[in-house]
Amino acid sequence: MSNLEKHYLEIIKSLGEDPKREGLVKTPKRAAIAMEHMTEGYRQSLAEIVNGAIFESDMDEMVILKNIELYSLCEHHLLPFLGKCHIGYLPTGKVIGLSKLARIVDLYARRLQIQEQLTRQIAEAIMEVTQASGVGVIIEAKHLCMMMRGVEKQNSVMKTSVMLGTLRNNASSRMEFLNLIGTGAEL
Repeated sequence: MSNLEKHYLEIIKSLGEDPKREGLVKTPKRAAIAMEHMTEGYRQSLAEIVNGAIFESDMDEMVILKNIELYSLCEHHLLPFLGKCHIGYLPTGKVIGLSKLARIVDLYARRLQIQEQLTRQIAEAIMEVTQASGVGVIIEAKHLCMMMRGVEKQNSVMKTSVMLGTLRNNASSRMEFLNLIGTGAEL
């Protein structure tokens, strides 16, 4: 039995449940496997994720990938938050393989997080690997820690943005990014 399994077994006992009950016998192992998957970002690196998928290109206009699904765990309550990530960047001689953008989102989302930090980590990683002149990242997410407990607000959507380089310093580039992703989209 793994260390995580033992802890989940103790949680079940602490709740007053019988861990030998048919429906719970394998729960500690299943929960440990799920938690390992949901936090696999700790066991990966940006270099591994990108895996050399940076390509020479004379493209110098906005590149956007929007509606990238993301699932993360709130570091305050260990409850999920889920939503969409929109990424835009202005290449300067290099573009990144399209699937790598989604993998970068997962790299940082699969850690205990707050949305504000997640947004920044994604933007900085893309800037680092592409050497783009500008990067924009917007995340729209619903937080189960607000929906299931506490204030119990079901329709709240948190939006965070990080703009780096040209997308931070140049209003027309920032507006182009915002217009192209259609910031009014709801979850």
